[in-house]
Formats: sequence, structure tokens, C-alpha cells
Amino acid sequence: MSLFKRSKFAGSKGDGATKVPDGVWIKCPQCHKAVYRNEVKENNQVCPACEHHFRIPAMDRFESLLDPETFRITHTEVQSADPLNFTVGKETYAQRIERAKETSGLDEAIITGFGEIEGNQGVFAAMDAQFIMASMGSALGERFCRAAQDAIDNRLCFTCFAASGGARMQEGIIALMQMAKTADAVRRMNEAGVPFISVLTDATTGGVYASFASLGDIIIAEPDANIGFAGKRLIESALKVKLPEGFQTSEYQYNNGFVDRIVHRNEMRPFLGKLMRYLTPAAV
Repeated sequence: MSLFKRSKFAGSKGDGATKVPDGVWIKCPQCHKAVYRNEVKENNQVCPACEHHFRIPAMDRFESLLDPETFRITHTEVQSADPLNFTVGKETYAQRIERAKETSGLDEAIITGFGEIEGNQGVFAAMDAQFIMASMGSALGERFCRAAQDAIDNRLCFTCFAASGGARMQEGIIALMQMAKTADAVRRMNEAGVPFISVLTDATTGGVYASFASLGDIIIAEPDANIGFAGKRLIESALKVKLPEGFQTSEYQYNNGFVDRIVHRNEMRPFLGKLMRYLTPAAV
């Protein structure tokens, strides 16, 4: 008779093992630590170990920023069209849009609406990279311009959270025209005395950065966001120069005067609330 028997410990391979569901843990790309997904979500998609800002869906951003039950979505009637009958491989642009709607749960790469922060009413817009990398097409440009007009008509501060891979190639020149169109909307806000706050998030690039995103009366950026028009390798190849490390980060942009303030996501709500109190114009 054996005096010793091997115990079956919980967690060892066998019937008593506990299986951790997929997706419970995520790896932070900055500190490379495995962090609990729910803990990151409760921290506004910010890594609790190193403060890295994960990309955040537009509706989650509004939920963390705005006063409860004050957000009213606008301009959902504006939808993407396929003016060029564009096709990549076997997939048409119209099919690509439908696929983006199914996978993202969104109907376009930007959400606009009215809302309040600490009792201050304003017009808000947020772009979402889950929808075709938040590329700017005719629908995005039109929604932005209509939101800008809402701000003018109601004399409210307009705050836009930018995040984009650039113009939407499937719409060709029509997408590129949105750069001038949205820039003109910012001009009209300026002439009307309506403040425009642009918040640059990771990543804000291409035609969006080269138009309305860089034209704010006040330009804010989230920490360590990738900001710029073209990629580093493309610029180095075209100009035959070696660019400094990190030159397209929000910190580099701030140090060189292109950004007015870098604001941590968890401090964004009180910061914007204060700005809106100072900047919202009086009714005429």
C-alpha cells in the first residue's frame, strides 16, 4: 500500500481545470503586460499599468464624456453612396459599406449630435475607426458640415474627436472634395463667432488632419496619439531625409506648437466642461 498519493490540484490539467474564456485578457501594445479587459474598459480604455490610450468606440467616448441621457444623435439620414460604382476584387463599394455596418454596428464613420458636459450644451462629433478606418467620404463630410451648421444656428460650441486613416479612396475626387467642404464649414463657424474645439486621437492622418482636424480654435490631443498627413516612410522616401523619432506623436506636435494641450482621457470631461463654460457664445 502506497503511503503517498498525488493530489489533483485545481487548475492542473484534468477535470478540475478552470478554462479562462477568450478575450478576458488583452496585451497592452506599450507596456506589453496582460491586463484585464474589463479593467481597461472601466478606465475609459486606458491601460491601468502604463496609461496607454487604447482606441475607443465613438459611442463609448460619448458615454464617458457627456451628462447621462443628454445625447441626441443627428443626421443619420445622411448615408454613403457609391457614385463611381467602385469595385475592389469581387467586392463592390456598396457591399463594403454593408459589411462595415455589420461588423461595426455603425452606419457611418462619424456620429454627430447634441449633448451636455457638466450642464453645458454643445454640438459633438466623434469618428470611429471601426468603420472603414474612419475614412472620410461624402457622408462623413456632409454630417460634419451639418453639425457645424447646428452649432452656428444654436450658437453652441462644436467639439469634434478626430480619428481617421484619410480620404475614402472608393469615392475618388468626391472624397477629396470633403477637405475643402469641411474646411469651409470651420470658416463659417469662425465668422459666426462659434468656437470649434478639435480633439486629435490615435490615429488622425491624411485628408482629415489636413482639413478640419487641424483648424480648431483650440486643438487638443490625447497622449501618444499618431498625428500627421502621410506616413514616416513615405515622407522620408519623397524628401530623401531622415526624420526624428516620434515626430508624428501628439507630444512632438505639442512641443512644436501644433497642439495647444495634451489631455488624458480621464481628465477630458472636466477640461472640456471648463472650456465650454468659457467659450460658449451668448445667444443673440
